[in-house]
Amino acid sequence: FVANVSHELRTPLTALLGFIETLSGPAKNDPAAQARFLEIMEREAHRMERLVRDLLSLSRVESEERVRPTARIDVAALLGSVARALAPLAAENGSTVMRTGPEEGVMVAGDEDQLRQVFTNLIENAVKYGARGGDIGIAIETFKESKGFGGPAVDIAITDQGPGIAQVHLPRLTERFYRVDSHRSREMGGTGLGLAIVKHIVTRHRGRLRIESEPGQGSRFTVSLPLG
Repeated sequence: FVANVSHELRTPLTALLGFIETLSGPAKNDPAAQARFLEIMEREAHRMERLVRDLLSLSRVESEERVRPTARIDVAALLGSVARALAPLAAENGSTVMRTGPEEGVMVAGDEDQLRQVFTNLIENAVKYGARGGDIGIAIETFKESKGFGGPAVDIAITDQGPGIAQVHLPRLTERFYRVDSHRSREMGGTGLGLAIVKHIVTRHRGRLRIESEPGQGSRFTVSLPLG
């Protein structure tokens, strides 16, 4: 894990040090080069900031994983709030968020901030890695009796119309720093920790995360939680 973190930090740090050296030397009196290099440096600094933020979030989630939340949260209303907040991001990609199922009154025992993070991560991923102009689906379905939980449960499914993911990658998607396409993920601002964080939060809520995808068929991420 430390080796992976070091590798993720080394690339932006190397870039920053290189540009600082260039700005102090060859580009010292070149305003055009300075502007270009400063833009890249800002991007790399933000990349490190996102990585540190996600590492802290992952550490916090892991430390709380065995402590079950006790607050009662309306997960349908929370999901609606997240979807509205991310609608402008989807619009920038030419996508529309399509929602089905109840809009309120679906109560679970949960941590509101952590569940918000789960849905934010999953919807952002659907927008970033889905097809440009493709719809993002959000479906909520409740069950009076779930075989997986031995009682009532809710499924929250988030789907995209992207290129899909080969089956060989699916079991490893929630591993820290695992990426199907490392270059594209970094270009999109991904840290490789988002789905690991999602998995740990869902586990803390005694839930399950199911990932279904095929190349050319888009992807579907389903969070199942016990009702209560």
